[in-house]
Amino acid sequence: MTLETGLTESAPAELVQPDASRADQPPDGWRLWWLAARPRTLTISVAPVVAGTALAWHDTGGVDPRPFLAALAGALAVQAGTNLFNDVGDALRGGDQPMRQGPPRVTALGWASPGRVRRAALACFVLAAVVGLYLVWLGGWPIAVLGGASLAAGWGYSGGPRPIAYTALGEVFVIAFFGLGAVGGAYYLQTMTLTSPALVTGLAVGLVAAAVLLANNYRDMEPDRLAGRRTLAIVAGAETSKLIFGTLLVVPMALLASPWGPPGGIITLGAAPLALMLFRRFVSEPRGAAFNAILASTARLQLVLAVLLAVGLAMVR
Repeated sequence: MTLETGLTESAPAELVQPDASRADQPPDGWRLWWLAARPRTLTISVAPVVAGTALAWHDTGGVDPRPFLAALAGALAVQAGTNLFNDVGDALRGGDQPMRQGPPRVTALGWASPGRVRRAALACFVLAAVVGLYLVWLGGWPIAVLGGASLAAGWGYSGGPRPIAYTALGEVFVIAFFGLGAVGGAYYLQTMTLTSPALVTGLAVGLVAAAVLLANNYRDMEPDRLAGRRTLAIVAGAETSKLIFGTLLVVPMALLASPWGPPGGIITLGAAPLALMLFRRFVSEPRGAAFNAILASTARLQLVLAVLLAVGLAMVR
């Protein structure tokens, strides 16, 4: 998943299909694209919109469902498009090797051609742009800037001469766009302003999303290193990555429960047992396929925090 290999649309079969046994009976139709979109982590787009909208409801006493639903659709489209670009980008750069322990990747397994996956990613981005035009009409230039930056970053995550995903800045990208940007954007669309609690909430939600990415990259340290990647997990090393993961789980609850956090945020401490369980598993289990479940559970933790925050906001209103 790093250095440019010069691979083209007619990539060698041994690189495009690293696991032929899994390519014998590929899914078809919507199941193929559902798998390619990586549904286990799509909640990373849902949680920040829920958190930002819930905070706006607390502050204003009402919610307009139109920007909420549009923001949700746009965020999901951006994430799905980013995942699809990552799918094809990794395959063409030789990053999805046989050693990789993650879920199947449709391009690398030959289930869909690079061009087809790329067109699907562009379709997601077009959908996000169309939804974004409506949101810009509602929210003005700040939403235009945020939307444009999100689309550019979504492409740059796996595209271009030096993709973000192949550096130690991936977690920063996630915090910025799936935390601060998504929560702040959802809040702004309802209130036409930003507050300190909204930004604190965005940072907290984004940190958990970064933990999801760290779990993914920690799982794939060996194949990523062979491919020349320099992710945060590789740069920090295995032991430090464990500490970083624990920090990314604990700090969000501390932020949400702090005096600078949103009202009622203390209720999010109810997710502490789940966070502790995830940290124990991260530290004790060997890297490999078992981390797929840890990754999915970390994504669920983010959604749990958003829901608990919404409950807390309702209790103190």
